Amino acid sequence: MRDKKAPGAFPPPAAFINAQSAITGLRGRDLLSTLRSVATHGLRHPVQSAKHALALGGQLGRVLLGETLHQPNPSDSRFADPSWSLNPFYRRGLQAYLSWQKQIKQWIDESGMSADDRARAQFAFALLNDAVSPSNTLLNPLAVKELFNSGGHSLVRGLSHLLDDLMHNNCLPSQVTKHAFEVGKTVATTTGAVVFRNELLELMQYKPMSEKQYARPLLVVPPQINKYYIFDLSPHNSFVQFALKNGLQVFMVSWRNPDVRHREWGLSSYVEALEEALNVCRAISGSREVNLMGACAGGLTIAALQGHLQAKRQLRRVSSATYLVSLLDSELESPATLFTDEQTLEAAKRRSYQKGVLEGRDMAKVFAWMRPNDLIWNYWVNNYLLGKEPPAFDILYWNNDNTRLPAAFHGDLLDFFKHNPLTHPGGLEVCGTPIDLQKVNVDSFSVAGINDHITPWDAVYRSTLLLGGERRFVLSNSGHVQSILNPPSNPKANYVESPKLSSDPRAWYYDAKHVDGSWWNQWLGWIQERSGTQREPLMALGNQNYPPMEAAPGTYVRVR
Repeated sequence: MRDKKAPGAFPPPAAFINAQSAITGLRGRDLLSTLRSVATHGLRHPVQSAKHALALGGQLGRVLLGETLHQPNPSDSRFADPSWSLNPFYRRGLQAYLSWQKQIKQWIDESGMSADDRARAQFAFALLNDAVSPSNTLLNPLAVKELFNSGGHSLVRGLSHLLDDLMHNNCLPSQVTKHAFEVGKTVATTTGAVVFRNELLELMQYKPMSEKQYARPLLVVPPQINKYYIFDLSPHNSFVQFALKNGLQVFMVSWRNPDVRHREWGLSSYVEALEEALNVCRAISGSREVNLMGACAGGLTIAALQGHLQAKRQLRRVSSATYLVSLLDSELESPATLFTDEQTLEAAKRRSYQKGVLEGRDMAKVFAWMRPNDLIWNYWVNNYLLGKEPPAFDILYWNNDNTRLPAAFHGDLLDFFKHNPLTHPGGLEVCGTPIDLQKVNVDSFSVAGINDHITPWDAVYRSTLLLGGERRFVLSNSGHVQSILNPPSNPKANYVESPKLSSDPRAWYYDAKHVDGSWWNQWLGWIQERSGTQREPLMALGNQNYPPMEAAPGTYVRVR
């Protein structure tokens, strides 16, 4: 492991669309309204529009003469094929596209529109520019080569994939081969059993995988938006197995996938259910204290639970809390949030209450548009233009195994983003008790992702500052999911850390050091210090009051 000073350049939050956008929804009419506003502005300022139109025309003329005016981003894999630079036809097409893209951006930047209108316009045109990329057509050199190599079969297969996705995949290109994985057989395979079940969750306990075991258990709380097995994918990247092999007792929450009958489940419902699970962990392990770990919305849930326990003077049940890419401070700065107003929020609430749930596929569609080149157009080319099957990738399989949110919890999340209640004492009330995170004096370990497009890292950093107790913050070099799934075997793993937490994330970053390796190892030492004494492992799962039921992964995880 090697320490080195973090570079001086402050990394911007990676976000056009973020968690708030996925919860609220991004309406097509808002984007069309933005495009109309831009067009109207252009007509009202003909001189400026003509100047940029003439500039674009001049560049296109030079492109036709064979000049290379622009270089694509080296990290943009869409134009990696040599034909884009060597073939005169493709080179001119790419140069025309890049000229249009750069001139539109410059025109918006130099327009007299307000800063918010410019940000909305840049966001809308970024989506449009990605959509009209020449790589998305059948003239893509990769598609042409595949068409000849396959004798036309690639086109037939591509049409078949397109029709199948139109009917069965919410009109989006499939990101993973169907039936490539199976829960309980190829993913979520760690040995364990369900030891407790209530209406909202199943609690699983896992078999020990070490000669000694720490006395205090770890209770892992996944987000309600996804299924739990991101923590237990394949054996080589299973966080559960990593913890078990290093002597930790591990319990896992598996949330039930709600339907219209459960529309009244809100944050308080989830906190009450989680408190039950916490007490079962204590009863089975024989420990008075439990270590909590929450990811994304699961982090919000464990924070609310601790605030509730603190108000009841029962916080001594919790030994420590780990927050993975979790927002407690919901103030986000992104062009997509500029599309959100009072009317949009109320409309989102009405839609989910009318249906009873917020459909997981609707959230998945917004998440996909966060990174359209990676999550939409990449598969458009692979599945339809090349006629190939999408890859068998365990993370994408999990990502596509989405869940619903009950209407009441969806409304609570909308209010959370609207009011940012945890930033002031008593701003959020859960189970009839006001929450004050500064009084939650439990030691905490927080992890953010430098490329996280869902929960931007600076907001996760500010969330850490809301907590009482001894706080530690780590900035992983990954995105949202990869920040969680970051095993020591990952050769590219590194993170940024500084023991001194300042009020400004920029100041913290400038003082921080880069560390090679996975944050899992740093966290392991931290959590072992807070897990009590070591003893012989408890090989029998459950106890007399909570006997083991179904084998892991349980039944709730299979509900679609």
